[in-house]
Amino acid sequence: MADADKIVDLVRAWIGTPYVHQASHFQAGTDCLGLIRGVWRDLYGQEPEVPPAYTPDWGETGAAELLWLGAKRHLVPVLRSEPVGAGQVLLFRMRSGAVAKHLGILVSGGEAPRFVHAYTHHGVVESPLTTPWRNRISGRFRFP
Repeated sequence: MADADKIVDLVRAWIGTPYVHQASHFQAGTDCLGLIRGVWRDLYGQEPEVPPAYTPDWGETGAAELLWLGAKRHLVPVLRSEPVGAGQVLLFRMRSGAVAKHLGILVSGGEAPRFVHAYTHHGVVESPLTTPWRNRISGRFRFP
């Protein structure tokens, strides 16, 4: 498994990068998938795979769990019984019954967990993993 401290340092370096749909360019622009791809490139030197083009509302129609399937192809699932910990990739459902369509990386666990994510209109930010965010988690993963 990749070192959690290294992952935290890498993802925090992206903070302040503007939000740009379908992008994955350090300090120039990224979306949530691009952020995970960028950290992957920093860890392993290349893309895990080239994602297909997608529209901003791709998760609003259809039932295909595209992010979930991609995460399962490249990342290692974390069991629900395992604690929330730094370096884990979070997959979120933005509303009940919808497909999972948002990603972030935990930068701290414990009593006050925090995560970094690329958020529309905000760019890459560090946010507290509040109860509403926790309730949206549909999966946790580790970098291999």
